[in-house]
Amino acid sequence: MMPEPLNNLERLCIHSITTKPWTIEEATINYSSKGVHGITVWRDALTGRNIRQTGEMLRRHGLKTVSLCRGGFFPSAEPAKRKQAVDDNRRAIEEAFELGTNLIVLVCGADPAQPLDDSRKQIQDGILSVLPDAEAAGVRLAIEPLHPMYADTRSAINTLAQANDLAELINSPWAGVAVDVYHLWWDPNLEKEIIRSGNNGTLLAFHVCDWKSPTMDMLNDRGLMGEGCIPIRKIRSWVEAAGFKGFIEVEIFSDRYWKQDQSVFLQDIITRYKQYV
Repeated sequence: MMPEPLNNLERLCIHSITTKPWTIEEATINYSSKGVHGITVWRDALTGRNIRQTGEMLRRHGLKTVSLCRGGFFPSAEPAKRKQAVDDNRRAIEEAFELGTNLIVLVCGADPAQPLDDSRKQIQDGILSVLPDAEAAGVRLAIEPLHPMYADTRSAINTLAQANDLAELINSPWAGVAVDVYHLWWDPNLEKEIIRSGNNGTLLAFHVCDWKSPTMDMLNDRGLMGEGCIPIRKIRSWVEAAGFKGFIEVEIFSDRYWKQDQSVFLQDIITRYKQYV
């Protein structure tokens, strides 16, 4: 059964990368003024800023920091680079704590110089290496499977089944999964795997946008909700049937939308969120 449309913005979260031309200060003011309740902060938006003070600014404007994006990129054929990645993820955990969020999204990474199985083992090892830091900081790690077109360099975790398998192997309350419709809508096992993550208590995040057809760029041509072919509301029904009641996060990478007036774009996001999510 399809859920009812979302007529209010209580669960709407927008990723800061979605309105990339805005600074974090501009995004904060504009999101808040439109009644948005949540923000996921991308780490580049924090460059040169006092992170604790940035978190305080977000809270003063009524925004909950849903997550920090992103950690991960663990695999490499070079041991020194794997160590650098672990160190960077430890910094991300510190940043999340300073910002005041209890969740980091992991884009797990891959290295085309080695087999995918090696990258997957290094992802598991990398997460296990930083798990004590995450627990100490009270920060959960959400493994986000990415579409197979990114399996060369961005992620060797490409289905929710793989992410669920990994979360079960890690077997910690501090590790779970993120569901992004852009990456997973095509998977015939998606409903079953969403329910599996719900049963495991590991479903930590839900991201939405749309898949345009044709897609003109593999990375930066995502669509607004309702602009493409993803059955967003059906997937939302599965996520909610699995027990997820958290924020619904709009994450759009789009060279086209980044060139537009961001205030107009923000209003379009809100309108389509109500219509299609």
